[in-house]
Amino acid sequence: MLLQQLSDARGISGCEREVREIIEAAIDGLVDEQRVDTLGNLICLRRARRPVEGRPLKVMVAAHMDEIGLIVTGVNKDGTVRFDKVGGIDDRILLSKQVLIGQAAVPGVIGYRPIHLIARKEREAAPDLSRAAIDIGATSQSAAERLVSLGDPITFRTTYEALEPGALRCVKGKALDDRAGCAVLVELLQHDYAIDLYAVFTAQEEVGLRGARVAAYGIEPDLAFVLEGTICDDLPKGDEDTSHVTEVGKGPAITFMDRSFIADRRLVDLLVETAREEGIPYQFKKAAAGGTDAGAIHLSREGVPAVTVAVPCRNIHAPVSILSLNDLENTHRLMAAALQRIQGSLS
Repeated sequence: MLLQQLSDARGISGCEREVREIIEAAIDGLVDEQRVDTLGNLICLRRARRPVEGRPLKVMVAAHMDEIGLIVTGVNKDGTVRFDKVGGIDDRILLSKQVLIGQAAVPGVIGYRPIHLIARKEREAAPDLSRAAIDIGATSQSAAERLVSLGDPITFRTTYEALEPGALRCVKGKALDDRAGCAVLVELLQHDYAIDLYAVFTAQEEVGLRGARVAAYGIEPDLAFVLEGTICDDLPKGDEDTSHVTEVGKGPAITFMDRSFIADRRLVDLLVETAREEGIPYQFKKAAAGGTDAGAIHLSREGVPAVTVAVPCRNIHAPVSILSLNDLENTHRLMAAALQRIQGSLS
């Protein structure tokens, strides 16, 4: 399964090659042009295959290849490895997590002082990661340096797996933000449209939407869709307000606003009307939080109408996330139907 391949692949920001190679194999024969630009974006073009009057619209659909992770910043005398974060990670989720370091996938565990040696007051605060280190089993600095180097990328050691069969068809894995979007975008390349579809698998989204910025500048799209994995907080909240940003199993989430952009209302309306007429479940992302590649794309050149459609993911930006394959498939259905409705300029 493509999603499993993509989830298990290792590719923090700036190190997306393994992910890109899987996608290149998956899209073989589906695109008319493809190239890899300077930042590592994979830019593909599937030309209009249905009749259209005049110039086909250039529609950019983007999904980012990179994942959150860590990077080696030093090696201690005792052979443990110092690290820093790549992307937005809550320090509290890192303790005792298994990781893989560098191209050789050296296994390690993020270590911290045991609870017995932490003062009660300190336990109430977030851990001080300057006191954490990755234990790779080495007993000296020289031994560790034979295995890892400064700047080596570090990914979480998480394996894709289907959870107990049920109506939601949930799976767990790492980097579902945004390998879910990448999987949907590959599927979209199997349909025919009356547009020139620029499928862009972007680099370095997690560190500032960098790949999307340069890709959009070069393409100059007429409009853009961004495919994402998004915040889902539908687990029990006790006595708190029970409203949720998104919910697993309720369909793709349409973003009307986040911290990086405000969605073009014409594109929001297109998605909503398509979902209703096609009988596809959908929901809105009910928090103006986070940011996506749409934040960079919509500011390119003289501006680009843009909207984000996302698969809800529990435990996002963590070593392991959960999504519903139903939501993944309905995201594909919604996007394919919406793209097939685009014939000319937005009214």
